[in-house]
Amino acid sequence: MLRPRRRGIASVNAEVRDGIVPAAGSIAQTRDEGPAESGANYRLVALIIASALFMEFVDSTVLATALPTMARDFGVRPQEMSVALTSYLLALAVFIPASGTIADRFGSRTVFRAAIFLFVLGSLACGQSVTLEMMVASRFIQGVGGAMMIPVGRLVLLRSVAKQDMVNAMSWLLVPALIGPIIGPPLGGFIVTYLDWRWIFYINLPMGFLGFYLVGRFIANIREDEPARFDTLGFVLSGLSLGCLLFGFEMVSRPGESTMAAALIAVGLVTGLLYVLHARKRENAILDLSLLKDETFRLSVIAGSITRITQGAQPFLLPLMMQVGFGFSAARSGTITVATAIGSLAMKSFAPRVLRRFGFRRALVWNGVIATAGYAVCGLFQPSWPVWAMFCVLGLSGFFMSFQFTAYNTIAYDGIDKKQMSRATAFYSTFQQLMLSLGICVAAMALHLAMMANGDAAPSLTDFSIAFWVVTAISLTATFWNLRFAPDAGAEISGHAPEKEPERQQEAA
Repeated sequence: MLRPRRRGIASVNAEVRDGIVPAAGSIAQTRDEGPAESGANYRLVALIIASALFMEFVDSTVLATALPTMARDFGVRPQEMSVALTSYLLALAVFIPASGTIADRFGSRTVFRAAIFLFVLGSLACGQSVTLEMMVASRFIQGVGGAMMIPVGRLVLLRSVAKQDMVNAMSWLLVPALIGPIIGPPLGGFIVTYLDWRWIFYINLPMGFLGFYLVGRFIANIREDEPARFDTLGFVLSGLSLGCLLFGFEMVSRPGESTMAAALIAVGLVTGLLYVLHARKRENAILDLSLLKDETFRLSVIAGSITRITQGAQPFLLPLMMQVGFGFSAARSGTITVATAIGSLAMKSFAPRVLRRFGFRRALVWNGVIATAGYAVCGLFQPSWPVWAMFCVLGLSGFFMSFQFTAYNTIAYDGIDKKQMSRATAFYSTFQQLMLSLGICVAAMALHLAMMANGDAAPSLTDFSIAFWVVTAISLTATFWNLRFAPDAGAEISGHAPEKEPERQQEAA
């Protein structure tokens, strides 16, 4: 009889990176190795890490609500503020693969403190920004710190907590994933409406300084005796490729920047090809392309990446539509958009039972269509809609989309060997951030093209509707890849016993 296999921290880490509430709690335990016995302060260690992550999650969700107000102060169009979101996500995509090796070489405490310092420094710089260019640079610094927080925090936890205490420690670590996305939107709306948007970043300072002290006080500086050789050339090539491609796609939505956009995209493609050639010849490449030989991992990366187009676009488009298109205040907008996080939280206990009943393949196919259609309905929103109706649509959309990513992030590692888990996590996390960033770029580009087609100087409700439908139409194509999962894919994890095909039943008889 098949039994649910317990998930490792890798899948939980992936869910946190998607900005959703980790689900499948009844089967969420780690199989990673830890010390024989936990230290006396292991709960405090978990809480310190959770506090740092809470700071990061609140910051990432609180900013979207403030974009229209920031655009007005910077003297740019609201849709041009998309680069403030993509620059942060780009830094995550570039530096996440390097974080593990850096921690092994310099010590987990040193790198974790450095991550907090960079995040706080970037927050201070964001609060002092007077131009969009300064904001982009400051957000990138923030992203460098944020890129190291979760992976290095995971290493600290693994090295500080014994296996038998890991579930207890993880319950503390997952607190920011539960609370951060819910607090962020209404907090951002309150700050923008009644204070100054710069306080969105200043609130990180006291928590960051406290975390910097506590990490130095209670976390040991554990490092590897013989750390793996860092793939410097691979890091440079992958970073150039990701950066040029993302900023190239982002600049497509800016008038008069088509030449520069084309040049950046071309450079990104060339350096990406050079990285592929480099990775094939190197055993410990920073992004291990050989992982894609595993069919389940490959399908999860492809289908999940396409679906994340919508997940990345949604927090960018919704606040803009409600504030610029509807004329809502930032506070009112924040209280509505928080529904997606609440829907994600409500999904927490359903995932194990649904996956056990239907299996991964069937659940991914049908739930993917429902989740994408839910966000497509957002394109029908009008100012005359009751708040409760929009809240319900967003809550249900968050519920189904959260389930989709929980399934992707869990099944991705089904066929991955334990020795490859660290590289698989880095690879998967990089593509998560890349596609979330691309979702923002696609949304901004679709909004810009819709404005051009309709002759609008400022985004209209029709323009927002078109943008929503473009990103959801792209994500809907993930269905073709979901259909390619094997019927029994992830059966050991979910506990689902797929029905035997007629030919196999005859053979068995």
